[in-house]
Amino acid sequence: MNKWTRRGFIGTGVLAGGALVVGVAVRPGNQVGKLRGDVATGEGDQLVNAWVKIGRDNTVTAIVPHCEMGQGVHTSLAQMLADELDADWSKVTAMQAPADGFYVVPDAVREFIATWSLDAPRWIEPTYNGLFTKVSQLGDALVTGGSSSVRATGQHTMRIAGAAARQMLIAAAARKWGVPADEIVTENSMLTHKASGKAGTYGDFAEAASHETMPQLPPLKDVSQFKLMEQGIQRLDIPAKVNGTAKFGIDAAISGQQLKYAAVKAPPVPGAKVETIKADTAKTMPGVLQILNMGDFVAVVADGYWQAQQALNTIEAHYSTTANDGLDDAGLRARYAKALDAAGDKGGKVLAAKGDAAGAFNGAAKKVTAEYQAPFLAHTAMEPMNCTAWVHDGRCEIWTSTQVPLMARSAVAKALGIGAGDVTVNQLYLGGAFGRRLESDYAVQAARIAKATGYPVKLVWSREEDVRQDFYRPADTSRFAAGFDAGGKLVSWNNVFTQLHDPAGAWDASQYDIPNLSIRHAEADMHLRFGSWRSVDHSQQAFFIESFVDELAHAAGQDPFEFRRGLLGKAPRHKVVLEKVAQMAGWGTPPPAGTTRGIALVKAFGTIVGEVVELSMSGGRPRVTKVWCSADAGYVMNPDGFTAQMEGGIVFGLTAALYGGITLKDGAVVQGNFNDYPMVRMNEAPEIAVEFINADTKVLGGAGEPGLPPIAPAVCNAIFAATGQRIRNLPIMGHFA
Repeated sequence: MNKWTRRGFIGTGVLAGGALVVGVAVRPGNQVGKLRGDVATGEGDQLVNAWVKIGRDNTVTAIVPHCEMGQGVHTSLAQMLADELDADWSKVTAMQAPADGFYVVPDAVREFIATWSLDAPRWIEPTYNGLFTKVSQLGDALVTGGSSSVRATGQHTMRIAGAAARQMLIAAAARKWGVPADEIVTENSMLTHKASGKAGTYGDFAEAASHETMPQLPPLKDVSQFKLMEQGIQRLDIPAKVNGTAKFGIDAAISGQQLKYAAVKAPPVPGAKVETIKADTAKTMPGVLQILNMGDFVAVVADGYWQAQQALNTIEAHYSTTANDGLDDAGLRARYAKALDAAGDKGGKVLAAKGDAAGAFNGAAKKVTAEYQAPFLAHTAMEPMNCTAWVHDGRCEIWTSTQVPLMARSAVAKALGIGAGDVTVNQLYLGGAFGRRLESDYAVQAARIAKATGYPVKLVWSREEDVRQDFYRPADTSRFAAGFDAGGKLVSWNNVFTQLHDPAGAWDASQYDIPNLSIRHAEADMHLRFGSWRSVDHSQQAFFIESFVDELAHAAGQDPFEFRRGLLGKAPRHKVVLEKVAQMAGWGTPPPAGTTRGIALVKAFGTIVGEVVELSMSGGRPRVTKVWCSADAGYVMNPDGFTAQMEGGIVFGLTAALYGGITLKDGAVVQGNFNDYPMVRMNEAPEIAVEFINADTKVLGGAGEPGLPPIAPAVCNAIFAATGQRIRNLPIMGHFA
C-alpha cells in the first residue's frame, strides 16, 4: 500500500525483447511477465504489462488502454507520453492495450465517482489509489467513454509514464558516462552531455535503463516546456485508414479458419420471447447452414452474410406477449405526464435546492412556465453491431469493436458458463460507437451462436436490427416554472423531469445566479432499453435548460446573450466563453439578410462550450448555415483533434435536433433505416468555426461529447428569433413537414 501513490503505479523497468518497458508493477497481484507475449508486435519482442516501451531501434511505443473509435485517442495519449519523454515524434507509435485487468483506468473511474479524490492530500493517496484500482478491477473498468481519456488517463497516467522513462534513461546514461544526471539533456529521443561531447539514442540505453530504479514521482513539465502537447499533430491512425489496412470489428478474420456468417432478429417488443418460427423457405435457400431459435432471438447461419440475412427475412416468428404490446408515443407521454403531475412543484427526488423556489414563484410579479420533450434516439454508428466468435476447447475467443473489452469478456463468460479467464477479447478499431458499444449484447449473441454451431461465426446486424434493438438515449419530459420580481430580476427556477440516466449533473443550472432554485426528478418507466448516447443526459437537459433560459430572456425583454451574461456573475469562466463565442459570431451586429442567430451555453464533462447558430428559413424550413463554437476545456493538448471533436459533436447533435426521433407503435420501434431515421447530409452541413480558451493546465475537460449539447437549443433559439415559434419538442423538422 505504501507504493500506491498517485503517480506510483509506474513501478518497474524491464528488458523484454531488447526494449525498455515501463510497467505497472505495483498494482495488486501483478506478476512480471504475466502479459508476456499478449502485446508482442515484432520478432523477439516480448512485453509485460506496460504503458511504454523503447526499442533498440529507438522506436517508442505507447500502450494505450482506450479504444480508437475515430476520436484520435491513440494519437493524443501517445503525444502526451512522448512529450514528457522528449521523444522524436517521427519514431513514436501507439498500440491497443490488451483486454487485461492490469490496464484498467482507475483515474477515469475517479473522475466520475469521486472527482474530489484526484486532488487529495498526499498522505491519503495510497488509500485512494489502492481503493480505486481494486474497484476498477472488480468492475472490469477498462472503459472508453465519458470524454475521459485525455483528462484522466492522459493527464494522470501517460504523462507520468513518459516522465518516468525519461528519468531512467538519464540515470543510465549518467552512470555509463560518469557524469552528473542533471547535466544530461534529452531531446528527440537523444541523450546529450554537452561538456564531454557524449551522446546516444534512447535505444542505446534501453537495456541499461531497465536496471535503474523507477522514479515513483517523476516531475512533469510546465506548459512553458511543452513541445508536442498543444500541437496539432497528425493522427497516427490516418495512414492505415486511408490505405485500407486498418482493421475494424467487421473486418475480423481468424487465421486458418473459414468463417461462417450469422444474421439475427430479436422480438420487436422488449421483454418478449420467440415462441415459434416458420422457416420452410429459409431452409431451402442457398448457403444456409443452420436456423436457430435462441429464445430471445432468431439466428440464421450461412456461408455469407447476405445469404443469412435474406433467409432470415423469410422467417415468420411468433412472440410472447408483454405488458407493453399496445404502447405508443401517446401512451408513453401519458406515463411521463402522470409522473410529473404527481411530483407537482415540490415532489420527486430533490437533486438541487436553494432558497424557496415554489414560494418565490408564487409571489413573483411575472411568471413563465413551459414543458419540453425530447424523444428516444438511436446511435446508428456507421459500423453496425458485429462480433466474430469461436468457442473451442472450453474457451471462447472473440474479435470485435467494443468500448468495454473486460465487461464484454465477463458477459460472454457468464453467458457460456465459463470463467472470464477462458475468454479472450481481441480489440479492433471501432467504426463509430457514441456509447452504443458500451453494451455487450451483440458479443454475447455471437458467442452463443458459435457455441451452438461448433464453428467460428461472424455475426453482423442489419441496419434495421441496429436501429430497432438499440440501447436508446432516453425520451424525457421536463417542466419549468420561473418567476421575476417587480424589478425584473429572475428570482425563482423550479424544474422537474422524468429521466435521470447520467447522475453527473447535466440538469444543473447553478452557473446562473438565481436565489431560489429547485431541481427534481420524477421517475417514469420508459419501456425501451436505454444506454449512454453521446453526451448522455446533457443532450436532453441542455435543450431543456438553454431553450427555457432563452424564453426567460425574451419574457424579460432582454437580448438572450446579455440576459445570460447578467446571470453569470458567479461563473467567470462561463462568462468568458459566452463573450468569446458572441464576439466570434458578431453578436450585436445585424446578421446577414434572411438569417437569424441563436445562442446557448453548456458545461459538460468538465468543458464549457458556447455556440451561436446562424440560421436561414428559406422555403419555410430551417437551414443552419454557420455555427460558431467557443470552448474552455482547461487546456487543449491537441488543437486539431479537439477541433475535430467539437465539429463532430456539432454535426452529430444537429442530426439529432433536426431529424432524430425513435417512435413507438404497438410497443415496437417504428424506424429501421436511414430512410425513416435520416442524418444531416453533406449538403446540409454548416460551416463551423471553433476557438478554444486555455485557462487551466491542471484540470482538463473532455472533448468527445461537450460540443453536442448546445447545438439543439441554439438552433431552436434561432428559429424563435426568425419566426416567433418556440420549439419545445424535438425533432425540429417535425414542426416543418
